[in-house]
Amino acid sequence: MLNIALFGPPGAGKGTQSKKLTEKYNLAYVATGDLLREEINEKTDLGMQAKEAIERGELVTDEIIVQIIENKIKMNPEANGFLFDGFPRTWVQAYILEGLLLKMNTQLSCMVCIDVPEDILIDRMIKRGETSNRSDDNIDVIKYRLKEYYTKTLPVSNFYKEKGIYFPINGVGSIDDIFKRIDAAVEETLKKEWINIVLLGYPGSGKGTQGTKLAKKYNLVYISTGKMLRSEIKKNTEIGLIAKPFMEKGTNVPDEIAIKIIEEKIKLNPDAQGFVFKGFPRTMVQAYILDGLLRKQNASVSFMFDLSVSPIEAIKRLTQRGKTENRRPYDLETETILQRLEEYENKTLPLKDYYKKHNKVVTINGSGKEDQVFSRLCEGMDKALKEIR
Repeated sequence: MLNIALFGPPGAGKGTQSKKLTEKYNLAYVATGDLLREEINEKTDLGMQAKEAIERGELVTDEIIVQIIENKIKMNPEANGFLFDGFPRTWVQAYILEGLLLKMNTQLSCMVCIDVPEDILIDRMIKRGETSNRSDDNIDVIKYRLKEYYTKTLPVSNFYKEKGIYFPINGVGSIDDIFKRIDAAVEETLKKEWINIVLLGYPGSGKGTQGTKLAKKYNLVYISTGKMLRSEIKKNTEIGLIAKPFMEKGTNVPDEIAIKIIEEKIKLNPDAQGFVFKGFPRTMVQAYILDGLLRKQNASVSFMFDLSVSPIEAIKRLTQRGKTENRRPYDLETETILQRLEEYENKTLPLKDYYKKHNKVVTINGSGKEDQVFSRLCEGMDKALKEIR
């Protein structure tokens, strides 16, 4: 999800540039000024509370702002991201935005600040006032708003400079030239963002085969908890000894074990562009754990691929694998295979609804030859990447 805060003094052109950004990246537009004016025009309780403050050029209370923004976010559950115009304006609001996005399992991608000299700003807003009939576009209110911006709002930039996601942009020039500068900053941000894929599907759906190929093609790091645990067992490590009885039964190892090996894998790949997760998460609790692990790295799950095969097909594949050198201990008995499928349906399948709520599910037909499935997977990957970028 791409989330942008467009920053800058009154008259910098945030509204104009916001329209171009929302169109290109298919973002939901969250402009506190526009939303407040809508509330005022509709004479809602929030609007009446905000009216007097706006006419004086003062900042509306955070309680009002938060309620309005939350309502806007809830109205756009399938958005590819959000563009915030006029928010945050204070340090407190910066933390509020962090919390709002955290509830959505996402975060701010970048803050883009449009810098314009004060004399040009005043001239722009005076001219705008002649046609817009906005009560806050008069010289006294303009000077007060600029003073408020320089003393209260501009320091917010330090919050995002410390996070390394602040981009100052020269706001003087034609609309198209300014947009090119802003767009370059957004594209740079997208290149830095991790692409994190969760592979879901019945045991035997081909997650390991397809996940390995997917990671190689898109230059991502493949993380298979099963593969890593089998390595620990082979080395007879402490983790391996704990995991062995669970692995032999085909059941989930304790979460603290999975967390350790995943965190270690992430630490060993500091320059990764993202990860493909196979075998984790398998439960709702593990989905929350993965969110937490990725959030520590200022990242999140990009989308989940569901490799769809029928239970009958899964049983056939696992039975056939049990006759090869690649067999697992839990491939050898029909009862164990059925137990694994039942566990998947009861504990893992509900994850589809979890990721569906975040608009992150991509279903891929997992039947057919290996190359055919991989071709479909790549088509889904390219389409998904295009939508989020």
